[in-house]
Amino acid sequence: MSRNTLTRSDAFAIGRLDAHDQAALLRSGSLQAADLVEAAILRIEALDPQLQALSHQAFESGRREAAALDRADARTATSGPMAGVPWLPKDSLDYPGMPTRSCSRSRSGVLVERGYPYVERLIAQGLVAVGKSSMPEFGLLASTEPLQGPVTRNPWSLAHSPGGSSGGAAAAVAAGLVPFAHGSDGGGSIRLPSSCCGVVGLKPGRDSTVRVRGRHLVEDLLVADSLHSRSVRDTAWAFAATHVQAGRAMIREPSPRRLRIAVIEHGLRGAAPHPEVRDAIARTADLCARLGHRVERVQWPLNGHGFLNAFEDLWSHLAADAVDAATALIGGRRLEDAVEPWTLGLATRARNLPTHALEAAYQQIAQLPRQLSAFFGTLDVVLTPVISAPPPLLGTFAPDVPFDALMKTMFEWIDYTPLQNMAGTPAISLPLSSDSRGLPIGSMFAADRGQEDTLLALSYELEAAAPWADRWPAHSVAGLAH
Repeated sequence: MSRNTLTRSDAFAIGRLDAHDQAALLRSGSLQAADLVEAAILRIEALDPQLQALSHQAFESGRREAAALDRADARTATSGPMAGVPWLPKDSLDYPGMPTRSCSRSRSGVLVERGYPYVERLIAQGLVAVGKSSMPEFGLLASTEPLQGPVTRNPWSLAHSPGGSSGGAAAAVAAGLVPFAHGSDGGGSIRLPSSCCGVVGLKPGRDSTVRVRGRHLVEDLLVADSLHSRSVRDTAWAFAATHVQAGRAMIREPSPRRLRIAVIEHGLRGAAPHPEVRDAIARTADLCARLGHRVERVQWPLNGHGFLNAFEDLWSHLAADAVDAATALIGGRRLEDAVEPWTLGLATRARNLPTHALEAAYQQIAQLPRQLSAFFGTLDVVLTPVISAPPPLLGTFAPDVPFDALMKTMFEWIDYTPLQNMAGTPAISLPLSSDSRGLPIGSMFAADRGQEDTLLALSYELEAAAPWADRWPAHSVAGLAH
């Protein structure tokens, strides 16, 4: 099969398969890697003009990589079970032969020569990158609306945000452009867009994957990486493939063990969620109870206000570091023409913080492992909302919204996710519900350090009990198939 014989209908049909099933077509000899990649390119060309999920296209390099995999010697040398499957790195991920712009006007289009071990692992497994996904500038916002562009739209409703910061990744997977797209999560940036777009989003625990990026005192503590997908088995494979322990076996099925699941409805600052989010979490809790798990309602043993204040201080320091780096790159240009108002506002906030605020933030991080270990001594998993309200309209969290207003509304919306980043613990968003308009609402399950397998086993069970594989947005390979 070639581009000349591969029809849009063929490409859309392939796009409805998860990564495992796409890879199976290759292993069976039904298709070649070039066919899988060409099908992804056709889907991107058909759907992305409206979605704007890609910030960079790398079709020719993807075709070359696929052709190399299809040569007998290369196929023999590639042991990865996902060889030939197309994917998207995020615009902040260094990938050989592509620029790393982080969707900022301050960055150039210089091509990166090599990636870090995380990318090297995925390349060694035979995944084929066909471009990069869009994100907010430097990943600092919860909506993917960079002033440089592209503004990514939610495939369930083009008027709504896909979330952020991995919004382009989640939108691309939700629409079926690719079965895998990389996400990075420093405060919810995998889980938020997974909830908004109705896909599976795992935020691994600290030190569970090989190194993804250069060393940084804040990012090394907060940020975790994984691949968005539409199936639990794809997410489980990606976690195992990039685990710090090479050759780690993936979780493949539910566990017979019944869990102690705590439900926490309110956010870390005590605010109640939107009624439709509350109802969605209640439905998920009922499902868990019907499956035989012991479900109870508890509260986090934390000072949520102090904890989130500390997180906001660290987030501001990330922006200040980004602005310092941008200043060195832009030459004589005005900083305001190269860096967005939100980033500049956060950087100014960081520079006005007293040093003891940073000390307090690191103290919060230092005491969290002990606090949560004691908390999880009587519990296995916690169920909470991912976000306090359903997906917002585009523009709600745009980077040029007045800083003080955006500071308040955005952090109120992400009131649930930063805890796992500060604590270094795992969490996963599952697409188990939707609101009255049909927009997805994710359910977040969180656990203690090293309990990713517990979360994945539970996710398999919930996926079987409340399947989502056949739920597709209007702007997708299923919604626009004819």
